[in-house]
Amino acid sequence: MVRGQTTTTTSFAMLGMLAVQPWSSYELTTQIRRSLARFWPRAASKLYEEPRKLVALGLATAQPRLHGRRRRTVYTITPEGRRVLARWLAEPAVPPVLESEQLLKVFLADHGERTDLLATIASTRAWAREMAALDGEIAEGYLRHEAPFPQRAALNTLVGRYLSDISEATEQWADWATAVVESWPEDTTAAGPDEDALRVVSARARR
Repeated sequence: MVRGQTTTTTSFAMLGMLAVQPWSSYELTTQIRRSLARFWPRAASKLYEEPRKLVALGLATAQPRLHGRRRRTVYTITPEGRRVLARWLAEPAVPPVLESEQLLKVFLADHGERTDLLATIASTRAWAREMAALDGEIAEGYLRHEAPFPQRAALNTLVGRYLSDISEATEQWADWATAVVESWPEDTTAAGPDEDALRVVSARARR
């Protein structure tokens, strides 16, 4: 192990992409944004740094190649990189962490206006519809046999269905939340909880 260099989950995400085929830094970043950004978002600067770290760790190699008149560095996974990736895949995964500024604003909405809360819920619905459209576009590509890497279609469908379910659940929640909040008084601190919703949540835990 190189001093000061350690593998992270982003390292393994990058190794997984390199296990599909060699890529340049630009191609890696573009492909990761297309395929992983929904559930593993990372800044572009971090993604550009990661391949060089993998090379330093002996998990990938870097070869300069000409692309037209431009010189690009193409990264390829090493046998050791494949072994390390396989070991990581066999380890227990860390549970997911939900991060949503929209939900944070809903949680703190009693310090603002009811109209602001409704606007936040509306923006959440809009996000869910946008994601559903993206999910649908990808699914249609596979159904038309036009998607890249058809050998990965089965695994991508598992992830795609999960993301699609989240989009649908978010839109359903936004519809319900809008109806509930519209029935509240302007002073949201005077509103009571939806007891039917509490019963639903409680029943789900007992399933």
